Amino acid sequence: MKRMYTLIAILIAFLGVAFFRESTGESTSKHPRVGILQLMHHPSLDQIHHGFIAGLADEGFHEGKNLTIDYQNAQADQSTLKTMANKLVNEHDNAIFAITTPAAQSVANSTNKIPLILGAVTNPKGAGLVKDNRHPGGNITGVSDQAPVAQQLALVKEFMPKAKSIGIIYTSSDSSASTEHAIFVKEAKRQHVNLKSYTIANSNDLNQVSQTALNNNDALIVPTDNTIAGAMQTLVKNANAVNKPIFPAVAQMVKQGGVATYSINQYDLGVRGGRMTGKILKGEKPGNMAIDFSRHGEPVLNVKQAHRLGLTIPKHFEHEAETKGQVLK
Repeated sequence: MKRMYTLIAILIAFLGVAFFRESTGESTSKHPRVGILQLMHHPSLDQIHHGFIAGLADEGFHEGKNLTIDYQNAQADQSTLKTMANKLVNEHDNAIFAITTPAAQSVANSTNKIPLILGAVTNPKGAGLVKDNRHPGGNITGVSDQAPVAQQLALVKEFMPKAKSIGIIYTSSDSSASTEHAIFVKEAKRQHVNLKSYTIANSNDLNQVSQTALNNNDALIVPTDNTIAGAMQTLVKNANAVNKPIFPAVAQMVKQGGVATYSINQYDLGVRGGRMTGKILKGEKPGNMAIDFSRHGEPVLNVKQAHRLGLTIPKHFEHEAETKGQVLK
């Protein structure tokens, strides 16, 4: 009899837990778990993160309802980045979204099984992450943030038709920046632009190197570069001191004091990465999904900065920015 009472008590307890879960909306099934590894806080990278959440929702995955998200931010510390990548891998996430090339490389060095979706990796093949951008193979796919270099350089020429030389500054250890620099060099020859290159090893070099570049050129180009993006205030301060314009690759850097650009939409990059991840959670193989490249940028114009420097804004570009992009006044 005592044994029967014990069994009844266990049954009642089990039914009570089940009722509680049902009444609170808690599912008894295991939800997919997705890791996000972000290099650092920066408005552009944060936009990718927010877009990623929206892209997952487009595929029916909502955080807290049928999806668990483990968000990790390394605050630009490479050692922390590796530790966080190992954490996500060891906790057996169903997929990991890595924002920036260093984040992606850290995850790729930790696993070749868990699906890895690249967010804002300019050249996945060049960074050694995939064998082929069209046919990645393995466990990796994602989106590229490669800037529309030809568009950007042609825009600089329109703003600076009498420029004798244009400088380009980038971080030598940044795969994305180095990739775009090489494209800029090739495109400069095609468009007959006298382009001079300047490199920094880290943000500590930016003040001195940028001063040299600005003093020896009529304007300065900045490719997609996380190090310079994080220290944009230093670059803008030096440029304003000598009344020279900066033409950066991304919209956020225009907002911080650049003049104009054709920028890849960072939020949209995240959305596309989220949708890819949703499809992978539903069973698609990442190795069969081609790297997603954007081919055209959105016009972004900082009117206040252009007027401050006495630049004539090309009318067609101003109209394009007003109707299809962003105008910062």
